[in-house]
Amino acid sequence: MVDKPPHLMVHPSVPGNPPTLLDGLQALCAYELITGGQLSLINRLDRETSGLVLVAKHKSAARTMSKAMEHREYEKAYLAIVWGWPEEDHFVVDGPILRKGDVEPCPVWVQQVVHPEGKACRTRFEVLRRFERDTAAGKRFSLLRCHPETGRMHQIRVHAHAGGFPIVGDKLYGPDPQHYLDFVAKGWTPALEAALILNRQALHAAELRWREWHWQAPLPADLANFLADSG
Repeated sequence: MVDKPPHLMVHPSVPGNPPTLLDGLQALCAYELITGGQLSLINRLDRETSGLVLVAKHKSAARTMSKAMEHREYEKAYLAIVWGWPEEDHFVVDGPILRKGDVEPCPVWVQQVVHPEGKACRTRFEVLRRFERDTAAGKRFSLLRCHPETGRMHQIRVHAHAGGFPIVGDKLYGPDPQHYLDFVAKGWTPALEAALILNRQALHAAELRWREWHWQAPLPADLANFLADSG
């Protein structure tokens, strides 16, 4: 198990990618690899999402853990800082998800949306804290514990947005998906900082349970500081 920092890609997608988590693990586990080992990443996180990534170091472990993932044997918990104060301390978003471009014009290929024709998708949310901060983008925020019961692409981010509480810093599922296109074109700018506050989505894979194992990763400094600054 490793605790991935934000802004680090998990796996190379095209030649010439910057260093990835897998690159670092291959260097770290060089001896295991030359003696017959094989690295496999059992779960994946978006580049900007921090937290737990489960790694197998040989084929038999990868096979066992991947089957467990397919059968939904793992219990996952994420922490997210979102805009707004949910009225209830516990709520569920049970909305099927599909690629937005399949049902309407969309300039971002990977963008997902809740739609009745999508695949079944369910996330439970628990409010851990409500707080206020004076920012250009808003004042009320909440810290949520998120339990995805399915494993769809961008599930928590899409469901948080659909529930009316988008994740702080989310360029694609935040106030305006144009922020994502602006970031791709120009990088991180003062205008984006004013609108999004954080330079990445405030989402962290905090806990993973499987059989007798229970892994945890504390909030990274950027999210912990955001909470601390709220007083």
